[in-house]
Amino acid sequence: MRAPEPVPLDDPRLDGLRQLLGVIDRLRAPDGCPWDRKQTEASMAPYAVEEAHEWVEAIESGDAEAAAGEAGDTLLAALMTCRIAEEGGRYDAGVAARRCAEKLVTRHPHVFGDERADTEAEVLATWEERKRAERAARGEDPSALAGIPAALPALMAAARTSSKAVGAGFHWPTVQGAVDKVHEELRELEAVLPAAAREAAPRSELPEEARAAIEHELGDVLLAAAYLGVYLGLDPEALCRTANRRFQTRFRAMEQTLGGTLTGHSLDQLLAAWGAAKEAEAGR
Repeated sequence: MRAPEPVPLDDPRLDGLRQLLGVIDRLRAPDGCPWDRKQTEASMAPYAVEEAHEWVEAIESGDAEAAAGEAGDTLLAALMTCRIAEEGGRYDAGVAARRCAEKLVTRHPHVFGDERADTEAEVLATWEERKRAERAARGEDPSALAGIPAALPALMAAARTSSKAVGAGFHWPTVQGAVDKVHEELRELEAVLPAAAREAAPRSELPEEARAAIEHELGDVLLAAAYLGVYLGLDPEALCRTANRRFQTRFRAMEQTLGGTLTGHSLDQLLAAWGAAKEAEAGR
């Protein structure tokens, strides 16, 4: 493998990184900020997750200024955590960056070595094979599904699981297979959903004898839908976020149409207001 040369010392990107590292060092100094001084690697972990989600939201908004700000906050969480680890003699930002760079070089033999990969599928296959070899060398889980963080949001975990399964060769030959699977899981859900549950009001207690089966089959429906997103080359987590925002926008428009509250309106009135909100959205 032929690793590339580091960027020149006069690379303008280094100016911002050096400035941020200096601020972090000052915050963690004995006479620095009491809040920052109190943090640990463990206490910083939730902030890293939160900032990453806010960055994703800013990216999806298309606002470059907001995305840059959230990217900085995410970088702060990572570098602050590395600074805390450095004080404990565990690792520092330099060690983390070097290990990441070495890993990227190793997993891109088509860029830094003599192998070839002309398609995205070939790149992903090489990446997963290298990861499996690394895990095997460390005596870790050799499964093609290894390495999916347990703390990932469920839809993201489903996407990663599906992607890894497809990469390992376990997949339908066409997208239609994934579509059919969604229908199959829906039919299985309908088969275990008793009439009493169908006719009950929203959020009613499920019949105890059917609850486990309903949970099982509804989970399979959600999973199959997420897998279909992967087969279509789409991100189910992003799709769900977008659909949720779309629902909230329409719901607020419906509320406004009905005078600020849904109380006292018939279902026909609610559906008419919902339809008007959809039409107004489509016309924008």
